[in-house]
Amino acid sequence: MAIFKGSGVALVTPFKENGDIDFKKLEELLEFHVKNHTDAIVITGTTGEASTLNDTEHLEAIKCAVDVIDGRIPVIAGTGSNDTRHGINLSVEAEKLGADALLQVTPYYNKTSQKGLEEHFLAIANSVNIPILLYDVPGRTNMPIAPETLKRLAEHKNIVGIKDATGNLGHTIEIRRVCGEDFQVYSGNDDVVVPLLAAGGLGVISVSANIIPKETSEMVHLFLEGKTKEALEIQVKYKKFIDALFVEPNPIPVKAAMNMLGFEVGGMRLPLYEASDSTKELLKNSMKEINLL
Repeated sequence: MAIFKGSGVALVTPFKENGDIDFKKLEELLEFHVKNHTDAIVITGTTGEASTLNDTEHLEAIKCAVDVIDGRIPVIAGTGSNDTRHGINLSVEAEKLGADALLQVTPYYNKTSQKGLEEHFLAIANSVNIPILLYDVPGRTNMPIAPETLKRLAEHKNIVGIKDATGNLGHTIEIRRVCGEDFQVYSGNDDVVVPLLAAGGLGVISVSANIIPKETSEMVHLFLEGKTKEALEIQVKYKKFIDALFVEPNPIPVKAAMNMLGFEVGGMRLPLYEASDSTKELLKNSMKEINLL
C-alpha cells in the first residue's frame, strides 16, 4: 500500500524570537493541515530546517507531530544525514516515536559514489521496520541517485518510493521504467506536480501546501480521479506564486509569505537569513493575484 496519495506538506519548523522551536505554533500548524485536507505530514525535512536542529530538537519535533496527528494521517519523518551512523540513530529513534515512514535525503557535501550511496541507504533501511522514501534533490546536494542504483535499492522491502526533486520528467519516467509501477513516486517540485502525476506519480511533498493545503490536495486528487483538465487549471493558477516561493533558498520565501498571512512562524536559523525586500514584494504581488492577500 502507498504511504499516502495526494499532498504531503513539507512542514516548516516555527521558531520563537530567541530561535527555539515554537511547539505551540507547531501544534497549531499540524491541526491546520488536518483541517485543510493535507494527506500526510513531512516533518524535519529540508523545509523544516532539519540541518540546523540538534538531535534533541529533531526528535522532539517528530514526537510532537506524531502525538498531535495521532494516526489521523501519516507522519513521515526526515531523518537523513551525510553521516550514515547519524542517519541510522535518528531513524531508529523516529520509529520508536511512532513515525509512519521516513524520508532519506542523499548525503550532501561529502557526497559519495553510487556504490557508497547504495550502501548508505541500505544500512539505514536495515536498521528500521517502517517504509522509507528516498529523497533525490541534486540541486541541493549535488548527489543524484542513478536509475540503476535506485532499481537495486527498490528491491529492499523497506525502500518503497522516492521524492523526486530532480525536475527532470525524463528521469522520472526512467525511474518508472526500471523500478516498476509499484514503486511510489512523489513530486518534490511544486511547479510540475501534474506532469509528474501523468508519469505515474501518487502525489507531491509540497512547500506551497504550507499556505495552500486544500488546493494542493485537491489538485492531486482531481488528477487521480481522472479530472486532468481541472487539476491542470489549479497547477496553472498557482504557478506564479509557486515560482515566487523559490526565488531564494527554501524555506526563506515560504516563511516570509506565511508571516505576511499571519501564521507567525518566525524567522530562520542562520546561515539562512530573512527574505530580501524584492522577494517580499514579489510574494506580496503574487499572493494578491490569487486572492491570498
